[in-house]
Amino acid sequence: MKDVAARAGVGLKTVSRVVNGEPGVTPDTERRVQEAIDTLGFRRNDSARVLRKGRTASVGLVLEDLADPFYGPLSRAVEEVARAHGALLINGSSAEDPDREQELALALCARRVDGLIIIPAGSDHRYLEPEMRAGVATVFVDRPAGGIEADTVLSDSFGGARAGVAHLIAHGHRRIGFIGDRPRIHTATERLRGYRAAMEEAGLAVDPSWVSLGPTDPLRVRDAVEAMVAGGEPVTALFAGNNRVTVTAVRALAGRDHPVALVGFDDIELADLLGITVIAQDAAALGRTAAERLFRRLDGIDEAPARVVLGTTLIPRGSGEIAPPA
Repeated sequence: MKDVAARAGVGLKTVSRVVNGEPGVTPDTERRVQEAIDTLGFRRNDSARVLRKGRTASVGLVLEDLADPFYGPLSRAVEEVARAHGALLINGSSAEDPDREQELALALCARRVDGLIIIPAGSDHRYLEPEMRAGVATVFVDRPAGGIEADTVLSDSFGGARAGVAHLIAHGHRRIGFIGDRPRIHTATERLRGYRAAMEEAGLAVDPSWVSLGPTDPLRVRDAVEAMVAGGEPVTALFAGNNRVTVTAVRALAGRDHPVALVGFDDIELADLLGITVIAQDAAALGRTAAERLFRRLDGIDEAPARVVLGTTLIPRGSGEIAPPA
């Protein structure tokens, strides 16, 4: 900074104001300082800045799976909000492993991030209590926290699934299968609850063989699809509990002599071209809302933890409008 000040012909305080974007510097002086910075290759010492201000201007995002297309728009929205606040986003994947989630979250805290946004893999988040008491703002997204009170931003999984199954019922279906994620996952149980509610409201009993929860790997989902559409009284429609289930279901149902209606939760790539009816949730809105709540906390807003639930949208494209066999 001394070299920059000498080259620009200003004091150290003026250089500090320019580097930190503070007021009180004329445009001409700012230009001279910036030219000196560019010529000398000066870089601000962020480590020293952290020690001085106690803030790192960074936030952490713990996702389930960075490769899942659902999390792309969510992560991008968080990054845009962080950037608008002059903060760097650091993210990692828990791979749906509670131990890995905890390891990642605490590693980010050890690097002194100012806040965390977490898509939880586990159901016990009391390990974060010391970090939150120490000032690490924390928001949970897509699924609620377990064992602690914290800001939470969710999609309406119950209402979306209920609407999707009601849509199939309205098109004449009475035997409807549900294939979802692991039962310990909040979104999976909420979507199953929505399925059961729609069936009950229509006066339709649910055969236990019509429901399958478990890992979303293609082999397990394909087996579930084939079991439900086989036999003397097969299901005539399926509700897929998330995007990965929907993709496998589309493949498993392709080329069948008797089409099976399908509605999926989450939109998927090429769904418009393939004619897949979906319950779409706004992943970008989830990320943006969570990030905005995080920075409200970081800006000093002291309020009770909030639970924000965002609506979903039914997009009919053809697969959910197939009538059952006569």
